[in-house]
Amino acid sequence: MTQTLSAHAATANANGKVPSPGPAHPHGAARPIVTLDHVTKRFPGVVANDRVSFDLWPGEVHVLLGENGAGKSTLVGMLSGLQLPDEGGVLIDGHEQRISSPARALELGIGTVFQHSMLVPSLSVVDNMALGGRWWSRPDREGLARKMAAVCADIGVTIDPNAKVGSLSLGEQQQVEIVRALMRGSRVLILDEATAMLTPKGADDLGALMGRLVKLGIAVVFITHKLNEALAFGHRITVLRLGRRVDEISPERLSALGPAAATAEIIRLMFGADAAAQATASHPRRAPSSQPLLQIEGLAVEDDSVPVAGIDLDVSPGEIVGIAGIDGNGQKQFAEAVAGQRRLAAGRIRLGGQAIERLDVGGRRRLGLRYVTDDRLGEGTVGTFPISLNLLLKQVGEAPFWRHGIEQPEAIAAHARRMVGEFDVRTPGIETAIGKLSGGNIQKALLARELSGKARAVIFAKPTYGLDVQNIRATRQRIREAADRGLAVILISTDLEEVLELADRIAVMSRGRVVGMVDNDAAARNRVGELMSGATP
Repeated sequence: MTQTLSAHAATANANGKVPSPGPAHPHGAARPIVTLDHVTKRFPGVVANDRVSFDLWPGEVHVLLGENGAGKSTLVGMLSGLQLPDEGGVLIDGHEQRISSPARALELGIGTVFQHSMLVPSLSVVDNMALGGRWWSRPDREGLARKMAAVCADIGVTIDPNAKVGSLSLGEQQQVEIVRALMRGSRVLILDEATAMLTPKGADDLGALMGRLVKLGIAVVFITHKLNEALAFGHRITVLRLGRRVDEISPERLSALGPAAATAEIIRLMFGADAAAQATASHPRRAPSSQPLLQIEGLAVEDDSVPVAGIDLDVSPGEIVGIAGIDGNGQKQFAEAVAGQRRLAAGRIRLGGQAIERLDVGGRRRLGLRYVTDDRLGEGTVGTFPISLNLLLKQVGEAPFWRHGIEQPEAIAAHARRMVGEFDVRTPGIETAIGKLSGGNIQKALLARELSGKARAVIFAKPTYGLDVQNIRATRQRIREAADRGLAVILISTDLEEVLELADRIAVMSRGRVVGMVDNDAAARNRVGELMSGATP
């Protein structure tokens, strides 16, 4: 495999650099590496894949798009040897093959990098390379390090073979997994939600790496919920819906459409014409009023992992202030301190001019401050409780749902039915345990709870993390509507595209401090990127 990569790299690097990915050519291949031929997979009560067919060509990034439950993970499972199709077949180089195990998938040249790392963090990179390989019984670490260095050179990455995996960033760990797959002879590389945990720069770096891989003849399968990444990195896009292949957008058609038209077409294929029209609608920026509604001055939180210090932030009625930054730089500590879940070491918080820093969560909530946590099941809800009670978790004991400490079932049920209807929570009933719902419907329930009543200001922490495209758009629309109603909104997100789409101003957090505030204009993306990277003090 390394020799093949090197041969391709010699051509790609004739001018000293690997060309950037453009519309891909399948390396003049007479046939695809992999063909899925009407594969069907059933589970009790559901058809996960229904006669799905498509080809994977060398030299292309083939994007799989579809909402949660569309069948993407099942297809990955069949290609990576975790599941077998009930009907149809998988052809490798034109010959039908039975991919009965992950080991068999690797023998056939199919490697998979999952969203969550499969590496052992306490071991070195080179020892992780040896795990599960044919060389594991008597590993030649020096020889493996040399092979690894050759592959790294071919694909343009630098990895220390002796570094402990646990000391590497998530992006570097993904590079290790990609190199390991190539060392094992993979001609097809499946990247399953590979950018979900990465910073914007990490995602861009991965996109550039995919471009170099396809120049060397690798077929890359890229699964993502982020349409901007699909269009930036993909050459061919297959859209799945309810287990079926809806359509495929070829490289030629994708290039002819352009980004805006391609986005509208993809959303139409996934959800229908109404969703496409909504996706392309413009959303004008709001000018903040002269009097802030939420005022944060000198906020500090003592924390062993990321102490937060000296944060000043004002948010006006109807304004969305985004907070961008690499995850783990104090965003969660900041949000919980404002919401009342963490004790302040210093600072003042005012809501409508009233000091609230000494109030508990309930006191702040009664004055109109709301918090939508990013931990939907662990913190935001009680999974075994019914939806009706989860919608009132922060109002237990309050009238009209409790009187003199006695629960009022009819009032609770009427409230739940109204919230479920208004926020389109898809559930068998209001007494269904909320933990049995999909992530998107749990998020709808959280939004119903926090945006109803006398809400005046709301903090959203990574509100679309882990959701499919349809629920991402629905959640973002709820955030816009909250601002349009005059709420002061703080949007914390590690998805820069989300912040750029929604926010009026963008604060960047690093190491527990706000390192800059940017107006969301044409220059915002570059300015925010510089602040996140530390290039600008």
